[in-house]
Amino acid sequence: MPRQLEHAREALGGRLREIRKDAALSGRQLAALAGWHFTKVSKLENGKQHPSDDDIRAWCAHCDAPGEITDLIASARSVESMYIEWRRQMKFGLKRPQQARTPAYERARLFRIYEPGLIPGLFQTAEYATAIMTKVIDFYDIPDDLDQAVAARLERQRVLYSGDRRFLVVLEEQALRTRIGSPQVMAGQLDRLLTLMSVQRVSLSIIPSAAERHTTTTAGFWIFDDESAQVETVSAEITITQQREIALYAKKFDLLSRSAVTGAAARSLILSAQAQLPID
Repeated sequence: MPRQLEHAREALGGRLREIRKDAALSGRQLAALAGWHFTKVSKLENGKQHPSDDDIRAWCAHCDAPGEITDLIASARSVESMYIEWRRQMKFGLKRPQQARTPAYERARLFRIYEPGLIPGLFQTAEYATAIMTKVIDFYDIPDDLDQAVAARLERQRVLYSGDRRFLVVLEEQALRTRIGSPQVMAGQLDRLLTLMSVQRVSLSIIPSAAERHTTTTAGFWIFDDESAQVETVSAEITITQQREIALYAKKFDLLSRSAVTGAAARSLILSAQAQLPID
């Protein structure tokens, strides 16, 4: 189980434990009242088992805490939905997951984006996105809706130019050099980055490979305002809503930013990567 999901389940279990203790019930007493095996209470309280809606209703009923039911069910459903397996998301292709992300992008006003090895989707050219999604379709062996998925990703890029939004982006230098598609595709993508650097609402900074590090590298992550953070793993997309965890990602982003260069220095890194492409 991913650490973020484990922590979220443990936090929910902690709330259930407090309610039980306030009712002056032991775990065995509550299990007996609910007709459960005596180990179930411990599993729920320690995040080893996720409670169903009926479990929560029974828990609150026997602990004389009916006012907690609605909030606990909402919290439990949030925990359950924070970890979404890619295979489940993409069983009909890539278009639907692309469209599903749009509301979160439209709500956010401040984007903090860190990517160690790839160009973020909001900044991708059609050719670069096509090269990436082709590999994703092949890797996960999912239905091929490549053209529609690329169109959905590019449509989402309208948030770059609409509303009162700011985009703070930190890339590792490796993201400029990770070969996606042909050299021509990479050259076009790097041109796109140079163009976006002139967009006032976009702050693009790059961590040189030889820069002094104020924190270690990590998997890429996106922070939407201070409301949520998203992390992608090989098997799933994880959405984090716990404020203390979002604060850790924000701290990580700040430390990564301290190692990055902006302006002319960042532009020089992009131009250097572009000049080294083997284009005839």
